[in-house]
Amino acid sequence: MLTILSKFFGPHRAVSIYAFLKTWGLLVVAVVGTISIATALLVLNDNGAHEHDSFITVAVLSATPINGDLSNGVVASVQLPDGSATSITSTEGRVSKTVGTSACVEKRTYVESGEPRYRFKMPSLCEANQ
Repeated sequence: MLTILSKFFGPHRAVSIYAFLKTWGLLVVAVVGTISIATALLVLNDNGAHEHDSFITVAVLSATPINGDLSNGVVASVQLPDGSATSITSTEGRVSKTVGTSACVEKRTYVESGEPRYRFKMPSLCEANQ
């Protein structure tokens, strides 16, 4: 390997490159490989296409401020119109402060699976759709 490197970079630089590769080469290959695999999984496994379904007002069963302060966000259990309950987290302080006994929720559905996802929105969006 040293002879090949010396043909391209000269003998002095080849020794430096060879020493670097011997000490850090495996780590560099591992980091680049991990990043490549993670990127490939994100690109090839992208099923994140979703569409807006509706804005709905739901009853809040319980709400807990993140770190004791609503400006940091809220974790809330809500009752959906079909009677089931789900937990929604919001880290937007402005939206989190609007969560009380009821909350405005956006229902989004994934295009491929049809699975619904919910997120808190400003109450004005629910009021505009009624």
